[in-house]
Amino acid sequence: MSRICELTGKKAMVGNNVSHAMNKTKRKFNANLTKKRFYIPEEDKWVTLKVSTSALKTINKKGISAVLKEARANGFIK
Repeated sequence: MSRICELTGKKAMVGNNVSHAMNKTKRKFNANLTKKRFYIPEEDKWVTLKVSTSALKTINKKGISAVLKEARANGFIK
């Protein structure tokens, strides 16, 4: 599976390692992802999602139902 947040769409970015001598080599900045189980009371079921830690903070603030609704509107969930 790819390293993409299922709720926000965050994914890896590409950049440079820069040494003290200013030599530049390519590197990848991966998203900070964790696998987490959520209980959705409206559907009365558990769902396992791969989400970024910033998405976890958003879920704690707004609730899983509101965040899932936004993700469906943005096209991240079908």
